[in-house]
Amino acid sequence: MNNEFNVPRRRWGKSDIDIPVIPFGTQGFGNNFGLVSDDDACKLIRRAVDIGVNHFDSALCYGDSVRKLGLAIKTGVVKRDEIIVSGRVCCHSGENTDFSAEHAISDIENQLEMLGMDYFDAMFIHDPIKIDPTLAKGGTLSGLLEAKNRELVRNVGYGMNPHEFHLKVIATGDVDVLLTFNDYNLLQHIIQDDILPAAAARDIGVLNGWSIKRGLLTGIDLSSHDKNNTEVARAIKMRQWCIDNNVSLLALALQFCLREERIHGNPLGSLNIEQLEMNAHAVSDPLPPDIFERFEAQGF
Repeated sequence: MNNEFNVPRRRWGKSDIDIPVIPFGTQGFGNNFGLVSDDDACKLIRRAVDIGVNHFDSALCYGDSVRKLGLAIKTGVVKRDEIIVSGRVCCHSGENTDFSAEHAISDIENQLEMLGMDYFDAMFIHDPIKIDPTLAKGGTLSGLLEAKNRELVRNVGYGMNPHEFHLKVIATGDVDVLLTFNDYNLLQHIIQDDILPAAAARDIGVLNGWSIKRGLLTGIDLSSHDKNNTEVARAIKMRQWCIDNNVSLLALALQFCLREERIHGNPLGSLNIEQLEMNAHAVSDPLPPDIFERFEAQGF
């Protein structure tokens, strides 16, 4: 472990897995945001593990990322026992999506073969276009629970946005982990009103997607973005305040999320080692204790 970084870790709810607060979203090297070669992806994966970011959140719908993560595992770049891997059964491809348990199990088995692994640490049902078919007898969740019984996955849950979907699955008592999107960051934090209390009451592990709003809250120059967009306009003001106060907007955005202890991880998809290390520094170096009070006083 590199002593240059001190990436905090948290218990991921009742999964009881100790995860870094910034899991690696593998879409970062899936070619969706820029070409990443196999060699560069393997170096990025190895570096992530070395600095303490050893949880990889993967999905077949994340470009070429599953194959690349599998390459790193199969060639010994990383060992299975030094990484945590969560995956997805993607359910958002259209009205004819197969919500059957059989499809879910087959999908999981296929991904395990691609990755060269015997099990996933967690498996999410990803962005279902409808929730009820996944909960029906013989549906997607039944498939994940059967995969759990067969020790193909160790924890099951959902990754999605609609709050009513989350509350419905929490009420089943069958899920161990959840992944939310776009609802807890400097621009809005509405999951604190419903999803977080409900999940915490059942000790469900929570990952918080889009903590940096897909780059809006990293501190990059947004002058070429649509300034009529309310979120862009607010992010530009936040960036300028951080510049004026010699504060990293990236660190502010991430450490804001870390203040919420009912959130256990904030996945980030780094495209290269430079981005990875910037993210690690942003959570390793605590900001001044009064910074959030000063920031929030601006009323952005």
